[in-house]
Amino acid sequence: MHTKYPSESVTTLTDLVLPGETNPLNNLFGGELLARMDRAASITARRHSRRICVTASVNHVAFNRAIPLGSVVTVESKVSRSFNTSMEIFIDVWIEDRESGVKHKANEAIYTFVAVDETGRPIQVPPVEPETELEKERYEAALRRKQLSLVLAGKMKPSEATELKALFS
Repeated sequence: MHTKYPSESVTTLTDLVLPGETNPLNNLFGGELLARMDRAASITARRHSRRICVTASVNHVAFNRAIPLGSVVTVESKVSRSFNTSMEIFIDVWIEDRESGVKHKANEAIYTFVAVDETGRPIQVPPVEPETELEKERYEAALRRKQLSLVLAGKMKPSEATELKALFS
């Protein structure tokens, strides 16, 4: 069964930046943003797999823009690709201009979640079928990111990382 990004596999969390969540520069703490991203990604993984999901890794985080006190922040997460028991979740963080209401991308992250059964053992997840150009780009890149991660962790020989080798051929 292929899942075509049903709306329940996309999670959007919108919240306000409050004083207790800011650093001395009155910007959202990075750790607070990481927690928000983890929650959104967790919901996305659970909705996609219909299983309990655990965070396996935070593969990438880019804090490109500060998020000031009082900002409306939207964390949007979507499964970019699923593998056997794991899912790569791509997260986009948007801040809304207080005056115009226009949203600007502030940050992004990539998390990996693993679906588990009631005993905590990894369990198979359904695949995804990308449709838009952005979904297709993220889907293709997910395999390269996974192979790179496995090579760096010593779990895959560089010679076996076919997608990575293709980049340099």
